[in-house]
Amino acid sequence: MTSFSTPEIKSSTELMQAVWYDKTGLAEQVLQAGELPIPSPSPGEVRVRIYASGVNPSDVKSRSGFYTPPMVFSKTVPHSDGAGIIDQVGEGVDQARIGERVWIWNAQWKRASGTAAQYVALPAEQAVVLPNTVDFAAGATLGVPALTAWRAVTIKGDVVGKILFIVGGAGAVGHFAIQVAKAKGATVITTVSSDEKAAHAHQAGADYILNYRTESVIERVKEITNGKGVDLVIDVDIAANASILPDIIAPHGAVTVYGTSASDVTLPILQFIVNSVSIQFFIVYEFQSIVRQAAISDLTHLLQTGVVTARYRQALSLSSHRGCSSCR
Repeated sequence: MTSFSTPEIKSSTELMQAVWYDKTGLAEQVLQAGELPIPSPSPGEVRVRIYASGVNPSDVKSRSGFYTPPMVFSKTVPHSDGAGIIDQVGEGVDQARIGERVWIWNAQWKRASGTAAQYVALPAEQAVVLPNTVDFAAGATLGVPALTAWRAVTIKGDVVGKILFIVGGAGAVGHFAIQVAKAKGATVITTVSSDEKAAHAHQAGADYILNYRTESVIERVKEITNGKGVDLVIDVDIAANASILPDIIAPHGAVTVYGTSASDVTLPILQFIVNSVSIQFFIVYEFQSIVRQAAISDLTHLLQTGVVTARYRQALSLSSHRGCSSCR
């Protein structure tokens, strides 16, 4: 998470503070901080003065060159998520939106300009009203993590009375997924790797918290479910967890997958067929409009009512961004 101080910028300078890269690699090797021109909103766009920019694993992978092609644009201002205040609108956008507190999704997806700058211009629908109860730093965690979590929990339908196994309950997506699942009537089992992370998962509302470093996940799941298995697995890394899936999923259960650490994964397809287990893959950046609208509407309600709360690990000033170990 990177927070920006936002002093008044003289319009005559037409420049802003920003971070960018023109080649991929480690953060300390490729990230540059300096000044870039302040953008102006095109028709249908808004300009947001950024107060917090959220960094996600996908942002890190793009900047590091994990994806191909490694550089789509000659210069990229990173980060898809952020929060701030609309200070200017383009033609066709209601002037009343000026002054709105907003959170942002997909700022840098298939675009050169993300939220790691004091201003960003983007389509108006990608700036969502931020509830007054949510601060900017927390708002910058909503775009990728919260939308991913909501979709992972709901993609297979109603979860009332079902048992969900959420991998990585202390992570950003896991944190939101636990809360959304509990709000929708599910029992939640989650995994962590330390007592500190267990505390985070407990705070989010998980019913059962398993430390995969000190206990057998398969045995504990069987114990908790009386040998039946879970109804739904929400998996951040199917490459790492493929081997345990057959032993923890109930017949007619499902797996929703939003991430992997490897491009090729071996799965027990025959066993899944015999047990009618389904696998659903998705990526948050490519939601259909109707899905994203439903997610935003539901999450807004859950945030306003305090049922779901956002959290972030740390906030850094712009000057310390290049030394951020979590951004590497």
